[in-house]
Amino acid sequence: MQTMQKMLTGNQDYVRKHPVATKRAMRAILKATDFCVSNPAGAARRMVDGGFTDRYDYALQTLKDVPFNRWRDYDPEDTIRFYALRLREVGMIKSTLNRILAEGTDWRFFNELEREMKG
Repeated sequence: MQTMQKMLTGNQDYVRKHPVATKRAMRAILKATDFCVSNPAGAARRMVDGGFTDRYDYALQTLKDVPFNRWRDYDPEDTIRFYALRLREVGMIKSTLNRILAEGTDWRFFNELEREMKG
């Protein structure tokens, strides 16, 4: 089984000062993700029309192969926990898992959007 994790990051000061804009950006990203799942042909066409690629066939195949809809299946905190532990094991980060979760995550927007976008 192929899995893919997605992560959004934001500047802490910006997120604090602009919560409405932050939530709107997150909503747009999640809706775009859902669009890629529900209409891969349309998403591939938009990629070509937007100049992101010249190859409709490659874009369409990629959209069909990547499990975009998995964002609804995974617990984001478990994802952070998994990758933070792996990065710490190889020495890429020094922070503890508890510190990363306490100081580096804010699930409010995600939780609100997940409830709003149920389906």
